Amino acid sequence: MDFHFFICDVFTRAHFSGNQLAVLPEAEGLSDIQMQQIAREFNFSETAFVFPPEQGQTRRVHIFTPETEVPFAGHPNLGTAFTLYRNGYLGNKLDSVQIIFEEKAGLVPISIETETDGTLFLELEAPEPLSLGPEFSVESICEAVGLSPDDLEVQNHFPRFASVGLPFLMVELTSREALQKARTELESSQVLRDQGVPYIHLYMCSHDEYDIRARMFAPFEGVFEDPATGSANCALAGLLADLMEAEQGHFSWKIAQGLEMGRPSILHARAKKIEGQVVKTWIGGNCVQMGEGTLQVP
Repeated sequence: MDFHFFICDVFTRAHFSGNQLAVLPEAEGLSDIQMQQIAREFNFSETAFVFPPEQGQTRRVHIFTPETEVPFAGHPNLGTAFTLYRNGYLGNKLDSVQIIFEEKAGLVPISIETETDGTLFLELEAPEPLSLGPEFSVESICEAVGLSPDDLEVQNHFPRFASVGLPFLMVELTSREALQKARTELESSQVLRDQGVPYIHLYMCSHDEYDIRARMFAPFEGVFEDPATGSANCALAGLLADLMEAEQGHFSWKIAQGLEMGRPSILHARAKKIEGQVVKTWIGGNCVQMGEGTLQVP
């Protein structure tokens, strides 16, 4: 069988930047095994497969890394929405569109807005409320990412899990230099994997043209480093809002990721807090289409 596919770069306005994504807009007929094989063939951090809806929403979307299916991810959602809209799969192109994807983590609302220069800005609302998990020792993190204890900032929080659909270990660093020298290897990361940590999200507050600079490692998922991680930065927005003294408010951050990989990405994160509780989080950005083709699946 032949399946049409598109490739786009997500969280960028420039080609050959951002996070790569392959999208199969009409994947009906593919099995889980075949989707996993296709994701390995593309070997991007994720590949998205689009099916007819089962709950009356816009589409059902399955997301695979080279190693496994994930219940939710940021850049595959935005890239899939961009691909469907740009290539006419959503009908007439309007300046403002609201769609909803059905996924394993739940329903994912996405807005598509046409900016004044004609480019598209896409933003998703996380499918789950913020949940926070246990804290981890500084020593175990340092061993896993090749840093020293002085490189970790623990005044705001110790390394800990945060999730809005997919859990990430959030680790704040003291400087951009610490962020740049971080590295991960399968052997040194095994101690964290044994504790159920597949994703490590490092970040630092940069206070320059960006509010935050970040890197994400997932070596056991076939992704040694990800150039732009929407689900991680969406959860990070929730964590940062939770740590704020303000009982309520609407907060936003401009986040840079992928610079160390040569694939600069810009993510726009938001969080809403009411009566001391983080009630909603969002992640958004731009996309560019890179190409399309036909995949032959026996």
